[in-house]
Amino acid sequence: MLTPTQETVVVHLRRILLLPLDDLLAFTREFICAHVSRSGLDRCLRRHEAGNLNDLKPREPAVVHKAFKSYQPGYVHMDVKYLPQMQDESSRRYLFVAIDRATRWVFVQFKTHKTAASAKAFLNALPKACPIKINKLLTDNGKGFTDRLFASKEREPSGHHEFDQLCQELDIEPRLTRPRTPKTNGMVERFNRRIAGVLKSHRFNSREDMQQTLQAMWRCTTTNCRSQRWAARRPCRP
Repeated sequence: MLTPTQETVVVHLRRILLLPLDDLLAFTREFICAHVSRSGLDRCLRRHEAGNLNDLKPREPAVVHKAFKSYQPGYVHMDVKYLPQMQDESSRRYLFVAIDRATRWVFVQFKTHKTAASAKAFLNALPKACPIKINKLLTDNGKGFTDRLFASKEREPSGHHEFDQLCQELDIEPRLTRPRTPKTNGMVERFNRRIAGVLKSHRFNSREDMQQTLQAMWRCTTTNCRSQRWAARRPCRP
């Protein structure tokens, strides 16, 4: 049986070194009290509120994830996702994705190219499909969306890019992410990661099979939007 002084030493070792019970028992028997039992040592630790080793370990600070700032519907994120080439295809295709920041409404189209013409065609179809008025559009600095980057150097967009000009015609304010910072467009990047997960976990037999699967995922995502929040905040289209 441990004396009060020995108990103090043992408990202090437990709290400082965070020793498991069996390791502490071996140490105690060799240097403090050779006749202490395992059950007796365990009862000693419990009396001094040191029985649960996990409770003695320092707590890791909780990671606080910064939420998106609250936005009204009409702020849309847009991006392009590379698709794998199927056996019945002569070249790979691209998936253009648009997501409304507030309602999580999603719109996708398959394109054979990721050129400015393809981006323009997608943008032209977007307001017709979207049930809300689009006010702002966030894209990366790809050549299909902007002429901001030239020879790897940053500059201000000229405004003459065909995508910018179509934004002006549609009364949409174009915005660009900072170069080489995909997290700025994080919402659509997360959706693209979900697509990547589907592409990895499914085996597609053909181009049509892959397209139908991704379209089903898109319809499911759109259907599961927060309809009550949407109805309460949706601005009327003119």
